[in-house]
Amino acid sequence: MNGQNTQAISQNPDIRFLGKMLGDVIRAYGGEQLFRQTEYIRSTSVDRFRKIEGADSSDRGLGALSLDDTLNFVRGFMLFSLLANLAEDRQGLAHEDGATVSEACARLVAEGVPLTEIREMLAHSLIVPVLTAHPTEVRRKSIIDHKNRIARLMTLRDQGQKVTEDGDDVDAAIYRQIALLWQTRPLRREKLFVADEIENARATMQEVFLTALPKLYAGWEKALGSRPPGFVKLGSWIGGDRDGNPFVDAETLQYAVARNGGTAIRHYLESIHSLGAEISISSFMSDTPEAVRVLAEASGDTAASRADEPYRRALSGIYARLAATHVKLLGDQPPRPSKLSGAAYSTPEELRRDLVTVASGLASDGDGALSTGGALSRLIRSVEIFGFHLATLDLRQNSDVHERVIAELFRTARVAPDYLKLDEAARVDLLVAELSHNRPLAGAWTQYSEETAKELAIIRAAAKAQGDFGRAAITTYNISKTTSVSDMLEVYVLLKQAGLYHVEDDGTPQATIMSVPLFETIADLQAAPETMRAFFKIPLMRALAQARGHQEVMIGYSDSNKDGGYLTSTWELYEASRALAAIFAEANIAMQLFHGRGGAVGRGGGSAFGAILAQPKGTVQGRIRITEQGEVIAAKYGTVDNAVTSLETMASAAMLATLSSDPIADADVKRFKAAMAELSASAFQHYRGLVYDTLGFRTFFRQMTPINEIATLKIGSRPSSRTASDAIEDLRAIPWVFSWAQARVMLPGWYGTGQALVGFADKGLLRAMAEEWSYFQTILANMEMVLAKSDMGIAAHYAGLVEDQALARDIFGRIKGGWQASRDSLLDATGQGYVLEANPALNNSIRLRLPYIEPLNLLQIELMKRHRAGEGDERIGEGIQLTINAIATALRNSG
Repeated sequence: MNGQNTQAISQNPDIRFLGKMLGDVIRAYGGEQLFRQTEYIRSTSVDRFRKIEGADSSDRGLGALSLDDTLNFVRGFMLFSLLANLAEDRQGLAHEDGATVSEACARLVAEGVPLTEIREMLAHSLIVPVLTAHPTEVRRKSIIDHKNRIARLMTLRDQGQKVTEDGDDVDAAIYRQIALLWQTRPLRREKLFVADEIENARATMQEVFLTALPKLYAGWEKALGSRPPGFVKLGSWIGGDRDGNPFVDAETLQYAVARNGGTAIRHYLESIHSLGAEISISSFMSDTPEAVRVLAEASGDTAASRADEPYRRALSGIYARLAATHVKLLGDQPPRPSKLSGAAYSTPEELRRDLVTVASGLASDGDGALSTGGALSRLIRSVEIFGFHLATLDLRQNSDVHERVIAELFRTARVAPDYLKLDEAARVDLLVAELSHNRPLAGAWTQYSEETAKELAIIRAAAKAQGDFGRAAITTYNISKTTSVSDMLEVYVLLKQAGLYHVEDDGTPQATIMSVPLFETIADLQAAPETMRAFFKIPLMRALAQARGHQEVMIGYSDSNKDGGYLTSTWELYEASRALAAIFAEANIAMQLFHGRGGAVGRGGGSAFGAILAQPKGTVQGRIRITEQGEVIAAKYGTVDNAVTSLETMASAAMLATLSSDPIADADVKRFKAAMAELSASAFQHYRGLVYDTLGFRTFFRQMTPINEIATLKIGSRPSSRTASDAIEDLRAIPWVFSWAQARVMLPGWYGTGQALVGFADKGLLRAMAEEWSYFQTILANMEMVLAKSDMGIAAHYAGLVEDQALARDIFGRIKGGWQASRDSLLDATGQGYVLEANPALNNSIRLRLPYIEPLNLLQIELMKRHRAGEGDERIGEGIQLTINAIATALRNSG
């Protein structure tokens, strides 16, 4: 361990308060013996990390735990980490300069950027967090809900409140929630279905985003001095992402769109109902504008009690029309049906227009205070952001599937007998010819294979979703494993079969859904610029992109990391983004990058603010979409306050990345990039040499880490591998990263980097890059966090699980050497004495958890040994799953 561990482990008051309550709960509900065992293990582990004299004893207290005691002990440590996470989320580890829109505006103005230019940029901006169901969230929703209730109660405590709104003692209420946590089953008994994932995400949208986003816009209006457009919106993959997930089909897509849309419409209905109770203006007390009077008269509200209340009558009519919309789109009455009849709204714009009429009427009297701010303004903003769809749902599928489907369509339509045998040029010619007219390939009565029928059903369901809930319901079709232009064209041919792509009489192409390439591997990222150049050279496709105003490209962090290692992945993503920007400028088309990031550093995780600022100049352009996955959703968007902070950070970073000047001289940038190219090549060689070229590495990985045990967790609907193969290439990036985190190696977050840095001759240049270049700073900061959470001493115990110990010693020796090289070279480049010396808040946060994670790792190893030896006690399997849950909770961004 490093020298910083001699420092005292600090705790904020919330952690001490919640930790004591948890101890009281364990004593009350688990018994005095369990409390004493837990406290002994905790205190000896903490003392050992503090290097207290006499604390190096091999007696950790773990051997005295029975299997039942082990399960209860692990739950206790897991809940402590959960509560520590809550406390730190409330406190905030650090505030990055410029991380609010107000601060970003001030910084830009200080750099000489006029406020008018900032407003103009935002008028063409789009910033979207896209929720995905990638399985890295190990906690049940019930656990997260209890945590959020505790957070709300802690807020009351901060405010000096002694009792809740219901009259309960606040501290007693917190204790009750922790007691409920203790008695809540932490593991799912059944595997998640896609419908479960849709519902979990929908609940977050309803409980958090519907409140957080309108709240943010109210503050942004003050910072910008005018009402900004709806440039931050919400996206989702859940129910539309079928890449490797056979359980996503047309039915799940329809379910996702309907559930999300119904949530938005019911929210509007409740808001309008509340407004009707609030806006009690009488025509005897105020003049009624003609437009409001017309709405009131058309409402059909003839109640004598409201005869002189035109605003209430107008809102009654709006409510009736929206209730009719609910019936039309969802097939049933809303929870509070209207007593009036009304025509359903055709579009959310019609609803917004009526609400603006009411707001304009309020603005026409007095000083206009009744029309600014308040619930009506938030409702209008909500309709602008969320429409009738709540979140724009993306489609995603693998290009291999598209190839097979298109081949079958061409074959059955007798257009081309064997599409799959054509080379790329011939495929492109055939696809472009097919996209030049409107005659469909798919026959209404033709029988297709199960795969083709399923894909056609998805496209038709997407067309229906757009027709019902508006074009914003589905706008994007992401293509995994994009390697060529034909991959993008195939999607447009599929969209054409449902009328989502067509050609106007004058030959102009139109598409309501955009075909988006996803470049994932190192080779694909390197080829991406030429792929897009060739795409734009096709007149139909260039015209389509120009008519839309932009073209999106998705870049994948997870698979590029698994393919090439941490440093090479980050560099190739940087270089691909920069090169793509030049291609787009050449075609005179705006670029929108979609960043496929995960929670762990090995999957693009780390500070979103730093990551956006580190993008190459000219690649953000006010437009960015970012995936939010697994445990990150609860961490960043679990509460309204967290969501406000996260969304504010994303918006401000995009503003700064677009408009802020680059402080680095061109000559230095050139030197820095040349150095990165050399470092990347070296890191790639070391990483590939270990992971793909070392005989026996696949066996070592599967025996050292709990990869097979992770597969038993019921945390997602999607299989862990794309195929039945056990090859690293076919393993999904999520379990790859997750398993290395559990074993405390964190290999995807650093391996190869240290060897590259050690071998780089000009150490002074590395120090200059670490001091001046935000891109390199972000690389080192993320790697530093990963190094702080890794532990080669614990990892060595996991290496002991490998059957061939000679193989284990060889491979683990290389891994340990790479870790030491990464740590030493990072410290040299940053001028620190120990890891995280310059970030004491994060340092304390991680060190607080280390004494709690080590016993969990040791118990996990022992349980894995027993399980792999064939012991059949089901408590062993449950214990392994509990330790996975607890370690992931403590590490936070483990998947």
